[in-house]
Amino acid sequence: MKVDLHIHTIYSDGVFSPEKIVDTAIDAGLDAIAITDHDNVLAYPIAVNYAKKLAKDTGQKELEILPGVEINTIYQNAEIHILGYFMDRTNSDFLSMLKSQQKARVEQTEEIIHLLNKKEGIHITMEKLESLVAPGGSIGRPHIAKAITMVGGTNSVTDAYNKYIHNDSGVYVQRKTITPHEAIEIIYDAGGIPVFAHPFDVENAETLIKEFMHYGLRGVEAYHRKHSPAMVEYYSSIAEKSGLIITGGSDFHAPNPNNGQIIMGKNFIPEWIYDKLIKEKKELDLAR
Repeated sequence: MKVDLHIHTIYSDGVFSPEKIVDTAIDAGLDAIAITDHDNVLAYPIAVNYAKKLAKDTGQKELEILPGVEINTIYQNAEIHILGYFMDRTNSDFLSMLKSQQKARVEQTEEIIHLLNKKEGIHITMEKLESLVAPGGSIGRPHIAKAITMVGGTNSVTDAYNKYIHNDSGVYVQRKTITPHEAIEIIYDAGGIPVFAHPFDVENAETLIKEFMHYGLRGVEAYHRKHSPAMVEYYSSIAEKSGLIITGGSDFHAPNPNNGQIIMGKNFIPEWIYDKLIKEKKELDLAR
């Protein structure tokens, strides 16, 4: 069984529609995927309905799509991402968290737009940014960087990041988001499995993983395109010692080596990763 448990669509900072993700996953020979857009779950029902229709029309096996999300949080001035799987998407606290996260994204973006205009003479609009993401989707730094480049503020998206999209920039404003502790608790209380995403990106990940376990953390994303085989082994050992499950995925955004390859048919994660996730969900449901 081939799976990818970390995929983004045009409802956050991915370049493919939910339908295109399903087509691409099937072409790559995947059996199951999880769509984990940042701070929203809008793509999930679209992908599920499309996969069902495709299976019915073609007579082929239906691609399994797991409900997922990736919550962007801030703790000790560092950004930490928390993945969630199988949470009740109608849970009131979960929905409130997503609403709050979207509000914070809009406020951050509006402040950055204002500062770009005032300090740098770079004129981009909220309407332009909204056009770069699917309706209701999560506007983020990639969209701001792209918009800056589109109006001639920089020569490339990379230049936009290097010049404007970082904490030392005079026009960048940090998002007023929730803590990882809150995200973990809300996902867990909504019947979901909270997972520490791509720990390679976080300096003191091992310490934080132990801390977050007190709030309901249930897994560590050991398999990731940024993780070398040695890192996979390292984070897997941390998870195993702590009694946490191991997850993994491509963190797919676009079809190139820097933005995720698993969904493109490269470096599939082990089948037992999926089995452990399903087992964890069943055990949590029984415990509740």
